[in-house]
Amino acid sequence: MLDSEVPQEGNSTLGGHRKAMYARGADGKLHIVQSAGWEVEEIVTKQAVNDLLRLTEDARQRVLAGQTSPLEYHMYRVRMDVPLLAQASGIWQWRIRRHFRPAVFAGLSAALLATYADAMGISVEQLKKAD
Repeated sequence: MLDSEVPQEGNSTLGGHRKAMYARGADGKLHIVQSAGWEVEEIVTKQAVNDLLRLTEDARQRVLAGQTSPLEYHMYRVRMDVPLLAQASGIWQWRIRRHFRPAVFAGLSAALLATYADAMGISVEQLKKAD
């Protein structure tokens, strides 16, 4: 894309900020160009956020019903998925999914709970409940 083709339509999800994009200048070299975003990006971002909000609420309902652990709820609440939580925490994905089981979650060590809490930027006390 050329410098002059960088989208400037505006994107409410950027909150009035601009973002950097790479574009080819008249000299044929790549440059960083500020962009106000574009409508398609805004639509996709809003869809992704709405999906995460739905997953968060579904997980909260399952926690209250005793079908999953608060770990799953908080993972979605902080806009993560299993692969991202695995990367942030250093815990294998299959172990994370196993820790979604309430009985298994209840037996986790304080160190493992602290690892999860640190990866999600919350306290261990918050991690233990879904509210």
